[in-house]
Amino acid sequence: MLLKSVNFVVLGDQSVAAQFGKKGTATDMTMYDKKESGVIRTYTAPNGFPEKIQPLLQTINLAEYVIFHVNKLDKFTGEQIIALDMLKKTRGIISHSYDVDENTLNIMIKNTVVSNYAKVEQDKLKEESDKLDQISKDGSARVVIDHCFDVKGVGTVILGKVEQGAIKQYDTLKLLPEGIDVMIKSIQMHDDPAEDAISPGRVGLAVKGVTPDQVSRGDVLCAPGTEQISTEIELEFTKSPFYKGDIAPNQMCLVNVGLQIKPAKFASTSPLKLTLEKPLVYNKGDICVILKPESQTIRLLGSGTIK
Repeated sequence: MLLKSVNFVVLGDQSVAAQFGKKGTATDMTMYDKKESGVIRTYTAPNGFPEKIQPLLQTINLAEYVIFHVNKLDKFTGEQIIALDMLKKTRGIISHSYDVDENTLNIMIKNTVVSNYAKVEQDKLKEESDKLDQISKDGSARVVIDHCFDVKGVGTVILGKVEQGAIKQYDTLKLLPEGIDVMIKSIQMHDDPAEDAISPGRVGLAVKGVTPDQVSRGDVLCAPGTEQISTEIELEFTKSPFYKGDIAPNQMCLVNVGLQIKPAKFASTSPLKLTLEKPLVYNKGDICVILKPESQTIRLLGSGTIK
C-alpha cells in the first residue's frame, strides 16, 4: 500500500512541533513525524533560525503546509512572514499566544499570503493540521536532499523529499549538480522499508555510486536531462520594501532556490542577473530568494522567478 505523506513547516514558537510527532533528525532543522491510518505527517522546525536565516527558507521550501504559532511580535516574526510571502506559501494555519496583540499581528500579515491562513486557537492546531491532505506533484522523478551521511554496514544514506513524480527500488537517477549516477538500493519511509515512494513522500534512501562528501543539502536526484544547471541566472525580481540597502553590480549575496543556498554576485541590476560561484540546479519559473545574512535589519533582500 502506498503511504500518503503531508509535510509541514512549524514557525513562530517552534516548541509546539513536539506535540505533533516523534522527534527524528535534528541539525539546524529538526523533524518530528507520526504515522496514523496510512498517512505520514512530518513537521520540520528551523531551529537554526533566527541565528541563521538559511534554515528558515530551507524548511519552508520542504513543506506543502505551514503551521505558524506566533508567540511574540518582533523583527524575526516579520522575517518569517516575509519569507512565507516571497515563497508563495499560500496554505497554512495560524494561531497566537495570549500576550500577542491580534490587531498588531493582523497589520503585520496584511497583504501577505499569511493573511489567508486559517486562524485557530493553539489547542486546535493539531486537529486542524490533521484535516490537511496530501498534495502530490506529477512529472519525472525528483528528490530534493536535506541530509546525507554514512551508516555502518549500509553505506551512503540520503534523506530527502520526493518533490515530484515517483521513485522505486533499483532506480538509477542523476545526482545534480555533480552529474553522478546514483542507484537506489533501498527505500525507507518512517523507518519502514518501501519498494517505492511518490511525491511528496519523505524518504531515507540507501544508495550506491556516491559518498556523503559528494552530496550537499539542496542537491537533487532526478531523471537525466530534466533539470537545468547554470552559474548564471536572470530573475523577474521584486526588492523587499523592508530592505533599505542598495543593490549594485559586483555586490555579493546568497541565493536560495529550493534547499540550495549559494554565494553569488550581482552581474547587473536591470534586468537582475546573478553570477554564482557554484552551479545551481533549477527549473524555469522556480522562486529565487536573495539573502544578505550580515544585514542588521532584514536579511531578505528580495525575490523573483527565474527566467
